[in-house]
Amino acid sequence: MTTIVAGKQYGLFINGKWEKTIETMDVLNKYNQESIASISVAEKDHIDKAVKGAKDALNDSFSPYERYEVLMKAANLLLERGEEFAQVLALEVGKPIRESRGEIERAAQTLVISAEEAKRIHGEGVPVESAPGSENRMAFTVRVPVGVIAAITPFNVPVNLVCHKIGPALAAGNSVILKPAEVTPICALMLTDLMEEAGLPKGRLQVVTGEGAQIGEWLLENKDVNMFTFTGSPRVGEYLRSKAGLRKVALELGNNSATIVHNDANLEQAASLIAQKSFNNAGQVCISVQRVYVQEEIAEQFIELLKKNTEKLVVGDPLDESTDIGPMIRIGEAERVESWVNEAVEQGATIALGGKRNEALFEPTILVNVNDDMKVCRQEVFGPVVSVATYKETNEVIAKVNDSDYGLQAGLFTNNLQFAMRAAREIEVGGLIVNDASAYRVDHMPYGGVKNSGNGKEGPKYAIEEMTEERIIVINL
Repeated sequence: MTTIVAGKQYGLFINGKWEKTIETMDVLNKYNQESIASISVAEKDHIDKAVKGAKDALNDSFSPYERYEVLMKAANLLLERGEEFAQVLALEVGKPIRESRGEIERAAQTLVISAEEAKRIHGEGVPVESAPGSENRMAFTVRVPVGVIAAITPFNVPVNLVCHKIGPALAAGNSVILKPAEVTPICALMLTDLMEEAGLPKGRLQVVTGEGAQIGEWLLENKDVNMFTFTGSPRVGEYLRSKAGLRKVALELGNNSATIVHNDANLEQAASLIAQKSFNNAGQVCISVQRVYVQEEIAEQFIELLKKNTEKLVVGDPLDESTDIGPMIRIGEAERVESWVNEAVEQGATIALGGKRNEALFEPTILVNVNDDMKVCRQEVFGPVVSVATYKETNEVIAKVNDSDYGLQAGLFTNNLQFAMRAAREIEVGGLIVNDASAYRVDHMPYGGVKNSGNGKEGPKYAIEEMTEERIIVINL
């Protein structure tokens, strides 16, 4: 089993073997900025060899039940070694240890769901006999693997989001080239060990590490890659789609998630859940609450409750059991968030709580007196900052939520069924969460956005549909 050892160099995983390279990159402990290990930097030859191996592996049988067995065993191994994974996750991401353990449990569940779905892939009957002249024909569809899938994953959830890509891809019978984020790759490499131990056939999973932009370019140039599944920034997603041509592309991109608190809501519940789901993983989650719209007459009360709940959160060492918020992924990212907050204040916003930075640590921050044109509202902060604005009428707040380039998920606290159903029809998002914050997610639900938040769905059942092609068979009897 691969374990994290200070000074260790991790290799590329190509055609069932680990390969080290001369060029390396350091992986940092995000809390103290010290190197914890290094990774190999792939060159173009490595990418081409990995793609060829992945394509060749498709020629060998890998039945649905065999896929089920491999994924189930991998899930069980992950749970057995969960504490080891959680410790590494806390180091390389800066995610608090309790939150890291939760990610490992969810990742195992994602593999279990993928395993179960491997046995449920099916087509459907098509009544071609109902067409004149086709009375003696019958037809049905089957779903076949896309082929070789390039999976490019982000830094913020580097175990579960890897599982959300490789689990469904393998369950559907594909081969995968995995490119984990260069700043948080170690858990993905450890997971690769587990997949091999679980009996995954050689070539079905290849893992390449190094500079994301360069590796992405080489993958795009290789025409034997049949599909790209990417989680990351809209800028990179748009570029990837423009270069992929007619190949399949699934994108899970950014968001500036809104949550509405209506005047009939349970304010204690709303404030507690919004405090929890604005700042976990230091706000570095695509569906973290970023914009809160509160009806005017309850705004003052709600803000005090939100401050009260947020003040309980402990910022510090992610390996400390008491820590709720660890460091951001880079000092530079924390500096960016600090500059956005300062700019908002210069433009008239008020810091109700927080706002201070210590290296990569940034306090959970609540801004009030904001307007929708400030960066902290208009763009994706991807940090521990939530902005609270007010509204009068439902028409107004729906328009405010929709006044965004993004549309991944939104939240709505209300006991008014009519408003909730109207919001479900009119708010432009991939998912509306009623009486919870925008950041609610379980791993078997469909997950994906509209507008600049991407296209395609995650959630194993729905990802498998993206990662297969429907083929019709017509028989002339």
